Amino acid sequence: MISGKRKTALAKVKVAVGNGKILYNSLPLTNLFYLHRLALEEPLEIAKNVLGNLPVDMSVRTSGGGSEGQIQAARLAIAKAIVAFTKSAELKKAYLQYDRALLVADTRRKEPYKPGDSKARSKRQKSYR
Repeated sequence: MISGKRKTALAKVKVAVGNGKILYNSLPLTNLFYLHRLALEEPLEIAKNVLGNLPVDMSVRTSGGGSEGQIQAARLAIAKAIVAFTKSAELKKAYLQYDRALLVADTRRKEPYKPGDSKARSKRQKSYR
């Protein structure tokens, strides 16, 4: 099981030899919003261009965060799972050349609020006039 993270979202992918069926939270990709489906199919299309047809079934489970963070975490996990399953250095190079975020997690997080303030960075200005 391979995992991917984005902000507080976590995605776990199970890969097995099969006929190319991909499930996202127990739903087929065709049931997803169009742009979400494109984001999840992106690593699959790159792998298909580099390696040819991939006879694998994938099951993606996401939790935490919001819907966009979950999609990005799933995209990362799918790409990492395909590279781990195929053990292809050529595919890994193609992913990194196309978009580094396919294999390397974005570790940025929200900065915590400061004591006695309502925001993380900018301080309230005070006018004595």
